Amino acid sequence: MSEGIDWNALLDGALALTMKVGLQVLAAFAFWIIGRQLIHFSTNLVSRTMDRQKVEPTLTRYLVSSLAVALNVVLVVAILGYFGVETTSFAALIAAAGVAIGMAWSGLLGNFASGAFLLILRPFKVGDFIEGGGIVGTVKEIGLFVTTIDTPDNVRTFVGNNKLFSDTIKNFSANAYRRVDLLAQLDATVDHRIAIRLLQDRLGKIPNVLAEPAPDVELLDATLAGPVLAVRPYCNNAHYWQVYFDTNRLIRETFGEAGFPAPASRARIESPVAHA
Repeated sequence: MSEGIDWNALLDGALALTMKVGLQVLAAFAFWIIGRQLIHFSTNLVSRTMDRQKVEPTLTRYLVSSLAVALNVVLVVAILGYFGVETTSFAALIAAAGVAIGMAWSGLLGNFASGAFLLILRPFKVGDFIEGGGIVGTVKEIGLFVTTIDTPDNVRTFVGNNKLFSDTIKNFSANAYRRVDLLAQLDATVDHRIAIRLLQDRLGKIPNVLAEPAPDVELLDATLAGPVLAVRPYCNNAHYWQVYFDTNRLIRETFGEAGFPAPASRARIESPVAHA
């Protein structure tokens, strides 16, 4: 006959295994709770430090979120290692997954990285009027992946940060004032010196045109139709379009009141030569 089963030994072994597994589970749970608390403490500490340094809030969220994800991955790997799971292959799997995701999301990651550089280098800020990525308008938000811009015709436009950062950026709000560039075409029979004097006398009376620097009115070109004047008043950024339109109106009204004839078109002047 076969020997009887030692139930007491089996019970003792099962009890010991249960105790061991139970203690490991409790330890893992404790590690998880303590680790999460430490991660929360670390991210809060980094966030407060960056706030005291007056770092851009969006960049702070970038770094804190990235730190939290990295620390959580380390915590999970450590707990798995405590249970005896081979973490080397697990880490390799994470690395491979990261490479695959990086290749698939290369565009998004490029936008993410460019957004971080935009916040660090600060070529513009929210509220600035800029030109970049083929868009002109007022910056409403610098996001994780896109920058939100309201165009002058009040269309909300979303530009990828990578496209914006890799393009030439013009910040019209960075300086205190800017120049309005306009042209005034004169008829060939008009004395340009008289036209220059008339415009110089009146440009300074346009609301919001700066006295310093003084407006420029100069002879820019001489065409077959007649002299071309460069009319360039200066104004604060907020008044650009008002000064632009008022100056256009001033040119038209000034030349009309002076009785200057309308300049002949190039076609009308060149046509006799063409048929000669």
